Amino acid sequence: MIPDCLSTLPRGNGSGRPCGTARPVRYDPPLRRHLTGGSVSALQRCYNVEDFRRRARRKLPAPLFHYIDGGADDERTLRANTSAFDQYSLVPRILRDVTHTDLRTRVLGCDVALPLLLAPTGMSRFFHYQGEQAVARAAATFGTLYSLSTVSTTTIEDVARATSGPKLFQLYVLRDPGINDELIDRCKAAGFNALCLTVDTVVQGNRERDLRTGMTVPPALTAQSFASFFARPQWCYRFLTSPRLQMANVAHRIAEGSTQVSSLASYINGQFDRALNWAAAERIRARWQGPFAIKGVLCAEDARRAADIGATAVIVSNHGGRQLDGVPAPIEVIAEIADAVGGRLEIILDGGVRRGTHVLRALARGATACMMGRPYLYGLAAGGQAGVERVLELLRAEIERGMILSGRPRIADIDASLIRGGRVG
Repeated sequence: MIPDCLSTLPRGNGSGRPCGTARPVRYDPPLRRHLTGGSVSALQRCYNVEDFRRRARRKLPAPLFHYIDGGADDERTLRANTSAFDQYSLVPRILRDVTHTDLRTRVLGCDVALPLLLAPTGMSRFFHYQGEQAVARAAATFGTLYSLSTVSTTTIEDVARATSGPKLFQLYVLRDPGINDELIDRCKAAGFNALCLTVDTVVQGNRERDLRTGMTVPPALTAQSFASFFARPQWCYRFLTSPRLQMANVAHRIAEGSTQVSSLASYINGQFDRALNWAAAERIRARWQGPFAIKGVLCAEDARRAADIGATAVIVSNHGGRQLDGVPAPIEVIAEIADAVGGRLEIILDGGVRRGTHVLRALARGATACMMGRPYLYGLAAGGQAGVERVLELLRAEIERGMILSGRPRIADIDASLIRGGRVG
């Protein structure tokens, strides 16, 4: 049963109709205070994403926090993803009636209540025992789309049972085509609304923070990580008393008797298909036969090719700065991509969103909607489902406030006239 104090959490005022209804999360009463991130007042004292980042750092063992927080190589792209938004100033229009706002939009065949979607992130139960189900329920509460990763710690079927809200499955193509086909067919059977093919991770990026902290997948005690884990006894308690952490959608493919750490991590990394090409993408789209996105597009030529093979959307993304360091921030290239596809595709920006006004800038540059990953993981680590909902509440309020103050009360009112500055394209 949800503690009384949690019932006071704002649930979003919903300019649009929610696409699903969240189920209540069950808590063990003796542990409910720290397992929900402390009292509700502690979550309410988080006023922006950075506040949640700091709280997540206090809650998680260092290897897990830096796994969320870090990027590849020198982390130049990681930093630029957010800082690049500052190139674009907002230009408000005055004396417009902003009595009524409308944040609703349609993306990947789903009507959503706000233009901010939850991106696929792997292994969410590492950061809070409720994991992917908590995030999916929070997304449904706010009427937006949740994305489940191939390397999630909760199965496709369990997430589908957890919420009736709109759901996307993110597919990593593995060398065994039978596994890929199985995952696609399971998503169809479970009622997922859309499929996303991630194309920028045929090999893992060089994430030096993980090397320094001794991060393993799944978590294991190493010489570097021992002290960090034991400094977070509450996390350790949940880790030791919860069902084992595994990559749930492919765990049945692991040989019996193999060790968890070496088999699950090395199996996935060793199975990413380096031969992935446009023909394979077209075959996947044809098998899925529903709304289909390609994630990892950073140039106009690839966006045109995605349109040619029948994709519904491209997700302009550099994997959160976790893969190839030195590539452009999505906000820098999205206008060029929007111009190139000429309305043939929906365009989703993924990367660097930390404020509601970042979403407005992206829409003004040609995006249909935005995705976020790290912000909701910080919220999950800080307070489970309640933490994710608080992050969504804050960002939704920032989007709406920005629309009012800029004189654009509807998503349809946002165009290139909202911003000034930046580099061409």
